Amino acid sequence: MDKLIKRIASNPNICSGKPCIKGTRIPVHIVLGLLSAGESFVEIKRAYPIIEDEDIRACLSYASVLADEEAGVAA
Repeated sequence: MDKLIKRIASNPNICSGKPCIKGTRIPVHIVLGLLSAGESFVEIKRAYPIIEDEDIRACLSYASVLADEEAGVAA
């Protein structure tokens, strides 16, 4: 999971500091929203050709870590 999380970056100068896929301006929340709407990896990559399967998995891993933190569980 650590390897995937390293694909996520937060920079105050990019997307107001929201977590994005490293090297892009694609916020994690956009990818998560597409997944929750039922979009497949293929459809997401078609919309955002710069990202890879691992980037999408990194968004899911990032969400998992945040959910654990919210619950008070250390990842």
